[in-house]
Amino acid sequence: MLRLTSLLAVLALPALAAPPSGVKVAELSAQLYAAGMQAGDPMLLIAAAKLRKQITFRGNGAAPLGWGAMLAQAETLAANDEALLALIGDVRAESLKGVASGPMYQIGALARGGIDTFPGMGFATGDYAEIYVEAKTDTDLNLEVRDSTGRVVCVDTDPSPIAYCGWTPAGAGDVVVQVENAGSQATGYALMTN
Repeated sequence: MLRLTSLLAVLALPALAAPPSGVKVAELSAQLYAAGMQAGDPMLLIAAAKLRKQITFRGNGAAPLGWGAMLAQAETLAANDEALLALIGDVRAESLKGVASGPMYQIGALARGGIDTFPGMGFATGDYAEIYVEAKTDTDLNLEVRDSTGRVVCVDTDPSPIAYCGWTPAGAGDVVVQVENAGSQATGYALMTN
């Protein structure tokens, strides 16, 4: 039932009134991939890869987990299921449709216990701002956003390899973004903004 619900949710995405941001698509893709890996369900991995393929990553290096790697895992789980293998081939062959996903920034790596700070990130007053961080490995990334006066705007410290903050800036002024690797191993990561 979860497989059917997830597939229907993915297929309904283009019909939504306001398309989700690239940040939200990346987050949903990571969640579907994690659920698919945990359940051993290649269909969820295919859906995650289809979503991930829509996102344009700009910057240095590769995305933490690309759609090709997701499909490779799905292929392994699909074994000899001809229908699933054909679906994987279809997703590989699909061309991008020019999805405008906003600025995406690929950022380097953090040692265990390491912190990267990004001062002076500006977001438009009154427009919903989003920051999404995704680790390449299964580690714990934390995200904190502070305004120009040092007040906490948003924080995500749940123990997971993804972190998300969303808020509407009330006034002008840059924010300071801090990404912390609270996990037990070094990791590469991507920081994405809308």
